[in-house]
Amino acid sequence: MGLGPTHIILLLVVIVLLFGAGKVSNLMGDVAKGIKSFKKGMSEDDEPAPRIASERPLDSRPIPAPPPAESAEAAVPSPVQTPDPDRPA
Repeated sequence: MGLGPTHIILLLVVIVLLFGAGKVSNLMGDVAKGIKSFKKGMSEDDEPAPRIASERPLDSRPIPAPPPAESAEAAVPSPVQTPDPDRPA
């Protein structure tokens, strides 16, 4: 058994009778202000915070450069050059 529309209307009437219309409207205004403040705070969190100069990363050691790669020619041995008998030296 859930709350039907009749139950919700009856509940709202009881709340208005207990607290008065002025209190309920003030409460709704406060809820709206809270939602606006929350949305504003969430949009401010999207912007990155400015970094303080005294802050440093957890691991601030320099990253060593990788060793120089061997050239492709040095990795493949060249064929043995034999002198051409028809060509003068």
